[in-house]
This record gives sequence, structure tokens and C-alpha cells, in this order.
Amino acid sequence: MFNKQAAGFGCGVALMFSFYTSGAIAAVESDPWEGVNRTVYKINKTADRALLKPLAQGYHAVTPDIVETGVHNFFSNLGDVTSLANNILQLKLEGSVKDFSRIVFNSTFGIAGLIDVATPMGIQSSDEDFGQTLGYWGVKPGPYVVLPLFGPSSVRDGLGRIPDAATNVWANEVEHIPTRNTGFGVNLLDTRVGLFSAEKLITGDEYSFVRDAYLQQRDYAVKDGQMDGQFNQDDF
Repeated sequence: MFNKQAAGFGCGVALMFSFYTSGAIAAVESDPWEGVNRTVYKINKTADRALLKPLAQGYHAVTPDIVETGVHNFFSNLGDVTSLANNILQLKLEGSVKDFSRIVFNSTFGIAGLIDVATPMGIQSSDEDFGQTLGYWGVKPGPYVVLPLFGPSSVRDGLGRIPDAATNVWANEVEHIPTRNTGFGVNLLDTRVGLFSAEKLITGDEYSFVRDAYLQQRDYAVKDGQMDGQFNQDDF
């Protein structure tokens, strides 16, 4: 139900307070399928309240902080492989070098990624995906869409999940099905825990707020933080 793009919603919440006034109108115009999207959003929300959020709360409550941090670092390290591949596709040499360095340092000195030694060294994750790669090469996001289980997305970002799956190390390299599925579940819980603080900031109509926050965050990510403070209607 949640993923890296959805996790970026937390960043989008912060951006919302800076750009909400100018971005909200264009965000609405990017959502021609709002009726269907709201229905899917409600279904996802119901499933989250009934199952995923309680499980994530329980996981967060009983798991020692050092273990929870290790789990987060481990899957983040695997995610850097996808980021590296997309930095290469975007011809970003600096980002590629940083991602490669993170993978090497965290996989070795960080004990298979359980300890993030790269970030304290000043090597930050660039967190790239194929949706951003398409955006970098000029592909517009298209209409906003809420995906069943996966949540906020756009046509571009939704299609971008397909090639990103080819660089999912856990899915492609772990052949033992019970272990692979357990990893998927733990990673999902870790991602959901990461949204606890952000969701407390939601105000007004939740659907609209999440949509606008998502669109702001993705625009911010594609432009590498170079924001003009508003949406451009031609982007949709």
C-alpha cells in the first residue's frame, strides 16, 4: 500500500506549507479522474486503518530502536541500487558516484547495510527512481492517479514502477519465497512507520491534501529541489 514514492509524502507535506496557495488550483486540474481516485483512496484508507496501521504501530512498539533502525538502513541500502541505476540513466555523474559510494561503504563497513555509515560521512542518498528519470528527460507526469494498495501516483510514476522492479535486489535475488515475502512485509511496515509523523500534519480535506503534497514532492524530486513555487498547467 505504501512505497518509496508514497513515503516522499512526508517531504511533500513540508512543501505544501510553502507552495499550497499557488499549487492547489493546478493540482486540482491535474486530477481529472478525481471521482474514481477518491473511491480507491477510501478503499486504501479502510484497509490501512483495519490492518496495516495497527500492524505498523505494533511493530514500532515492540521492536527495539536499534533493530528498527537496522531494518530501515538495510532496505534503504538495497534501494540505493535503484537510485544508482536511475542516476546513470539521467547521466548524473555526481549522483551516480554518491550512490555507488553509499552502496560500497554501507554494504561493507555498514555490515550489509544495517548501519548507515555513508550519511555521517556526508554521502547523502539521491533517492532516484524511473518516474524521476522519465521526468528528467521531459516526460510529463500526466493525470494524478491513486493506485489500489500502492496509493498516490501519476501515470508516469505508475509506469515507472515496471523498470524499477528490475533493480529490486530483494525481489530478484532472494529465491526463498517465505524469506522474500517476510522481507516485503517488514519493509512495508517500516515504510508505514515512517509516515506516522507526516500524517499528523494533514489538515482539511485529507484526499486533496495528500494529492497536492504528493504532486509537490514529485515535482520537487524531478527538478532536484529547483522549485519555481508553483505548478505549471502545461506539466499535466
